[in-house]
Amino acid sequence: MPLSRLNTEQRSAATAPSGHNLIIASAGTGKTSTIVARIAHLLNQGILPSRILLLTFTNKAAAEMLERVGVFFGKNITSQIESGTFHAVSYRLLKKLGRNIVLKQPKDLKILLKSIHDRRRFDHIDSTAKAYGAAYLYDIFSLYQNSTVTQSFSEWLESNDSEHGLFFDIYEDIFEEFQALKREFEYVDFNDLLILMRDTLKTTDVLSFDEVLIDEYQDTNTLQGSLIDAFRSKSLFCVGDYDQSIYAFNGANIDIIGSFATRYPNANVFTLNKNYRSSHKILSLANRVIEKNPRLYEKRLEVTRDGAFEAPKLLIYDELFSQYQSISTLIKHSMHEPAEIAVIFRNNSTADGIEATLREQGIACKRKGGISFFDSAEVKAMLDLVGVVVNPKDMMAFIHSFEYARGVGSSLSKELFDGLFKLGDGNIYQGFFHPREDVEDLFKKRAKNHQLGLFDDIMDLGSVSRFYSLGFEEQFLSSPILKHPKLSIDGAKFLHQFYKFMKHATRIKTPQSLINQVLSSEVFSAIAEVLAVKRTIKKDGTVDEKLKAEARARIFRKGHLLKDLASGYASSERFLNALTLGSNEMSEGEGVNLLSIHASKGLEFKEVYVIDLMDGRFPNRKLMQKGGSLEEERRLFYVATTRAKDMLILSYAKYDKIKKISYTHSPFLVEAGMVQ
Repeated sequence: MPLSRLNTEQRSAATAPSGHNLIIASAGTGKTSTIVARIAHLLNQGILPSRILLLTFTNKAAAEMLERVGVFFGKNITSQIESGTFHAVSYRLLKKLGRNIVLKQPKDLKILLKSIHDRRRFDHIDSTAKAYGAAYLYDIFSLYQNSTVTQSFSEWLESNDSEHGLFFDIYEDIFEEFQALKREFEYVDFNDLLILMRDTLKTTDVLSFDEVLIDEYQDTNTLQGSLIDAFRSKSLFCVGDYDQSIYAFNGANIDIIGSFATRYPNANVFTLNKNYRSSHKILSLANRVIEKNPRLYEKRLEVTRDGAFEAPKLLIYDELFSQYQSISTLIKHSMHEPAEIAVIFRNNSTADGIEATLREQGIACKRKGGISFFDSAEVKAMLDLVGVVVNPKDMMAFIHSFEYARGVGSSLSKELFDGLFKLGDGNIYQGFFHPREDVEDLFKKRAKNHQLGLFDDIMDLGSVSRFYSLGFEEQFLSSPILKHPKLSIDGAKFLHQFYKFMKHATRIKTPQSLINQVLSSEVFSAIAEVLAVKRTIKKDGTVDEKLKAEARARIFRKGHLLKDLASGYASSERFLNALTLGSNEMSEGEGVNLLSIHASKGLEFKEVYVIDLMDGRFPNRKLMQKGGSLEEERRLFYVATTRAKDMLILSYAKYDKIKKISYTHSPFLVEAGMVQ
């Protein structure tokens, strides 16, 4: 049984009485084993599996924990335990309660916000500050939602960026319209999921658990903390390490773990001190640095691994790129398998240089955090076409699809959607094929409000006769949507291709067949043509036809791969939601791991290189000026170095010849005792 394999500290934590328990689990001290043992203990105590909730920061982590529990109790038991990320759990529970929600990625909703933001003027306000752009405004609002549950957006902005005060009313009005649109189309982003879950829990007793277990507790933000409270569980089992709290930029609140013992007067605090991962010399270096940070709870790490291991090395280079070349050469001659090697960096710009030199030497590598399969334009386009079939109310899937129509921008595509939405009583399929005949003011005029930056846009309807020579069928030509005055010939052709796709695809049920329909459609062929041309156009404006054909072939190959992925799903809706909630955890390729520090969290490797340790880059002084802190940067250094099991190599360069910048070593190297 899991308990028999634990050390004394882990066993004490895993068998703690019901109540508020905090487990301080430093890097490599066996937190996963302790959580697995705790779940086993709860089951042995007779607690029903359906009364246990496990919250983790990746779905993969939850699945691995339950797989280990399942070895002893069987999958039929572990499948009843509610588990996963805050977002995945909230989505499933809300669906279980019958809530109709359409989960959207932030990048999709940023386009929706931009369509609202673009209707505003800011130049009538006399301010030294420049108004936020739509994408940045979305990110700021997301940080606000994660950071407070008591302040309004304007109040929070006032305390964080008061120089924008003259724009606050416009910002508030933009988000009022934005939130109303999301409610109308039942869109939610990741923050909305948690807010909706929290508010639902306040009004229902249907969802309750005997114990809630939380992994990576140090990275919870204020919003997640409020959701944990909303579950009103009498027993919490929170596992984390304040020295590994590295998500402040995303709203993570280290005070949540720091104040645990005071918020819960009868709390038990356990500390796991035995490190099973790193060699003594690696752990000693990491501890020398992290001990410069305030100690929130006492801990004294002990090394359990015996044997002769190399001491951490510091490599110093005269020039930046020569650092990358040398590191690549060292990796080429390493005795470890590529999968056991990681290059870890503070800034993503570093990844380009090291990836280039590794590939130059023929070394396979995979880079987490770059453009993944799911982020490629063609895959997103295919999923948008699937999305609009699955949910004919999905405005964002429609707008994304029309990004590839010549002469149709996001503003016009939204107006086309609005028109079809009205014609079809909230369903664009009906708007195309069974439109209402009594719709007046199909393309409504915009109201003017000088104070809130709104301005008029007069719209006179155009004539459909300009499309008569294009060979469209009579039913399509009779659609009032073609009267939009800004709809061009090219736009009408794309709209017709989309119309024909909808006509055939709506009858298809399985995601695999639906993707096959996408791949055979004229509308996706037109999208693939746009992408292929864009990727093969030469400097003189001409297109290399051979390369274009190859680019199209690659696009359709990705389509067939997506079709294969869909084979495991009976429902197109479930397939789309699985990708939305978990695509960022999926990775491709093999080889040496190239990881940002945030991406390396929770992983371990035999051989680790932490590179570009120059003051300014690590610690990142620019981010520190924007609200970061030296303590946060120090925690990042601790996380990076404690990924190493056997070998740790640190490096920095004195000069960047491209940017013509001179560097000095990171202060963390001084704290580590590597330089004087």
